[in-house]
Amino acid sequence: MKVKTALKYYELVVTCEDKIMKDRQLYEKLRIVIVGHVDHGKSTLIGRLLYDTNSLPDGSFEGMEKASKKRGDVMEWSFLLDSFQAERDQAVTIDTTQINFTHNNHKYVIIDSPGHTEFLRNMISGAAQADAAILVVDADEGVQEQTKRHAYLLSMLGLRQVAVVINKMDNVDYDIKIYEKIASDVASFLKSINIRPTKIVPISARNGDMIVTRGDHLDWYEGRPLLDVLEGFDPSRPPIARDMRFPVQDVYRSEEKRVIVGRVESGIVRTGSKILLSPTNEDATIVSIEKWPKGKIEKVEAKAGECIGITLDKPVFVERGHVISLPKTPPMLSNVFRVHLFWLSKKPLKVGDVYKISLSTFKCFATVQSIDRGIDTNDLSFQEKAEQVGRNQVAEVTLRTHDMIALDPYENNYKMGRIVLYDAGEVCGGGTISMEDYADQRRLQKPKSENIQKVDHLMSYSRRVARNGYGGGVFWLTGLSGSGKSTLAMEVERILFDKGYQTYVLDGDNVRHGLNADLGFSPEDRAENIRRVGEVSSLMASAGIICITAFISPYRSDRNRARESSPNHFHEIAISASLHTCEERDSKGLYKKARKGEITDFTGISSPYEVPENPDLTINTEVNNIETCVSQIVAYIENNIKLTTEELDLAGLENLEEKIRVH
Repeated sequence: MKVKTALKYYELVVTCEDKIMKDRQLYEKLRIVIVGHVDHGKSTLIGRLLYDTNSLPDGSFEGMEKASKKRGDVMEWSFLLDSFQAERDQAVTIDTTQINFTHNNHKYVIIDSPGHTEFLRNMISGAAQADAAILVVDADEGVQEQTKRHAYLLSMLGLRQVAVVINKMDNVDYDIKIYEKIASDVASFLKSINIRPTKIVPISARNGDMIVTRGDHLDWYEGRPLLDVLEGFDPSRPPIARDMRFPVQDVYRSEEKRVIVGRVESGIVRTGSKILLSPTNEDATIVSIEKWPKGKIEKVEAKAGECIGITLDKPVFVERGHVISLPKTPPMLSNVFRVHLFWLSKKPLKVGDVYKISLSTFKCFATVQSIDRGIDTNDLSFQEKAEQVGRNQVAEVTLRTHDMIALDPYENNYKMGRIVLYDAGEVCGGGTISMEDYADQRRLQKPKSENIQKVDHLMSYSRRVARNGYGGGVFWLTGLSGSGKSTLAMEVERILFDKGYQTYVLDGDNVRHGLNADLGFSPEDRAENIRRVGEVSSLMASAGIICITAFISPYRSDRNRARESSPNHFHEIAISASLHTCEERDSKGLYKKARKGEITDFTGISSPYEVPENPDLTINTEVNNIETCVSQIVAYIENNIKLTTEELDLAGLENLEEKIRVH
């Protein structure tokens, strides 16, 4: 915990107050990002829109006229925005430009974003701030690769208020057939990425047709001009109705108070409320809400968008990056999650690479566990298990952190579901978080039972193994369906039993008929399935039994949790076979059903399998026959259940003490 001076606290709160006022002003405005392929007329559209709404500063129009005549061109409206000389020379917008204007009591912030591939970083920055978007398409060129890429990014960033304009209709003689063809292409593509455009408006930005007024050349179009469409869009409001999220910015000391400072990202913070800190799972009660300067009336609540400080009723551990929520609606906890990622770095992203990540105020390092799908934004085709992600490409990747972190999927809370990746201090990528196929691990960490106490057995583990002559153990077989887990487990059990060992197999299908009959195949149910089996197998090992388990157990975190249940006796055995081989073996027909979509959340097809990183033993059933695989496992088990010298000495000592007690 950092403890800082009251002066620093004052400076931060004053800064927050200024930000609140700016945010309040911003929330009253509709923020519109204008995107599209390079040279399709985005800047020209904005210049004309400002001129037709009388929103140009004094002298701007004359300046444009002068600049255009100097170049010998007709009126070039884009000169208003292209403030960089380099942009005028290259006729390309490099940076985002934001311009405020008002019309008919509606306030707008127009965000002009670059269309050139090299400047997509700025386009994403602009789109991330927007409430709505205008997608510009050239009537001459139609839908281009960059058009699709920008549209996909709008979808990925969650923008659903989208208007499309077919620009430069004057270049095609205002031909209705050309408009209808391009409008059909655009609508079809946007539908495939879950965007339904509000309107597709034909315009001539240069001549002003169908922008603010209808103009003289588009009588065949029955819709409204673009500005009328924009007036129907809604500005974003602070997400007050969502679950409360208060990411911790810092901890300060002020007037003998320990003040936790941050910005309320969603919901409402109230004094007297019981709160939960994530990822530590500590709870407390809010005593006060601190503002500067203090008013005459004590502040009792703060809403989304406000920067505040809070004090708690007890000194719980809290630091930057922790997330405060209400106990009944906390964020998810996980050390693995998926990201719909847009990659910006010249250096390709590869499996195993480590990057610094930022989620709200939290920062840590994450490893690229897998590249699940590469996405071609030109035709939205997917490349399964891509080897790398190149610059300006889109992909779905899985990231893994060392410790549990608090997060929200983007679809649940867009304020908390965005992530930025850094490499050597530079932004190299960004995207949105998805927890598809991964469970909330909070419920697996927090005990629900209270007022319970462990009871010690009168029969110790040492006495049990002394009688048996060997130790108990958990031998955890993990692998894809069809890899051979159950076949091997049953055969190993038979051989060990014939040799005189006490052994038993816990099989995935069998336990779901009884112990876990109430569980389905969602990520949460899968995690609970493995948790229960881990506890049962641990009890069996403690009783001196050789417990062999045969479970897909696709998640590393679940297998690690099973190991924690029996840390001294757990052995992870990876049953290795390729997905292709497992599908060919498909004796139950499960893969065929999964491929047809008849089975959802099927591991290897629609749900991930996380290959063991450092298994205690790997058995390759693709290159070895059953007899060889069985003999390898049996040999491994027999070698690892032998009693050590220490165990033999302890068992002998306990037996001696028992004899003395009896006599």
